[in-house]
Amino acid sequence: MSEGEWERARVVPAAAGDDCARGRAGGTAAAGGSAVGGRGASGGVARSAQARDRADLGHEQATAMLADLRRTLLDRFGTSDEAVLDPGLLAGTRPDPARRATGALVVPVRFHVVHSGGSGRLSTAAVQRQIATLNAAYGGRLGGADTHVRFRLDSLDRTDNPAWFRNPQHYEGPMKRRLRKGGRGTLNLYTAAVGSDVLGFSTFPQWYRRDPRLDGVIVDFRSLPYGSYAPFNHGFTAVHEIGHWLGLMHTFEGGCVSPGDGVADTPYEAEPAQGCPQGRDSCPQRGGDPIHNFMDYAHDACMRGFTAGQGRRIRAVWAAYRSRKTGGHRVDLGTAAPGAARSVGAAR
Repeated sequence: MSEGEWERARVVPAAAGDDCARGRAGGTAAAGGSAVGGRGASGGVARSAQARDRADLGHEQATAMLADLRRTLLDRFGTSDEAVLDPGLLAGTRPDPARRATGALVVPVRFHVVHSGGSGRLSTAAVQRQIATLNAAYGGRLGGADTHVRFRLDSLDRTDNPAWFRNPQHYEGPMKRRLRKGGRGTLNLYTAAVGSDVLGFSTFPQWYRRDPRLDGVIVDFRSLPYGSYAPFNHGFTAVHEIGHWLGLMHTFEGGCVSPGDGVADTPYEAEPAQGCPQGRDSCPQRGGDPIHNFMDYAHDACMRGFTAGQGRRIRAVWAAYRSRKTGGHRVDLGTAAPGAARSVGAAR
């Protein structure tokens, strides 16, 4: 599929009837059971505060991730200062210049549609809309900063497997080991019936070296643009989960306790946003809650963009973990099992 084809795909607008109303609704998980992972919604309406999220880190894990990122950057580039590194990364001088065009990091995407007969069998047009949404979100065209990351659809395949489709978390290992393609710099994006308590889940860059075959992102097929999971059907679940795959933490990571998400220009936030709580300021540190950030839990219609600091973090993490060569320094990243969503943080 050519670059022009997915660039012309239309980005989904706000769905009819969608708004940023505050609220939380209960409900049971959709087909696929009680999947546990990243971004989630209870009953397909609002995210459940009780659903365990693999991308939520404890303080020790967050600080260990911070140490690993700094050591890896220092090992590779002689400095762990992301601001010093960034001009070279943006210029495409290092690393992987072949993956960069017009100053952007171009991420190849292998898109895997897992379905059960006609259920979940996405059209090519639906996949193109999701890729276009990714490029709009990460390119700053929806209201945030340009992260200088772009996505290129390299392949699309469909797999009719009812068990994988209905319970992708349980079958995550065999499914990914069978379908995954490419190396550390290739995004493998899977769609299936993840569920409603959790709409998607992701691995983090640090986990690639432990088991490369588990690397990737899985989202519910109903969360794609024009999907049936309103108010989470603008395609932003994939934007959120891919943020984790690129090394970003939740904006509410650690609540009001340092280092939070480790990004200086995302204000601290005590808890996830539900709906679109305009004007909320839940932490004593400077700045209101970043409820419009893609790494929060707000309704899709409330989400607008990333910050410049998040873009810088993505590029630094890519240089540390997803470029072709990695450094030798390593630290203990915690006790979670391989494939569990983990992230990185830096002092802020």
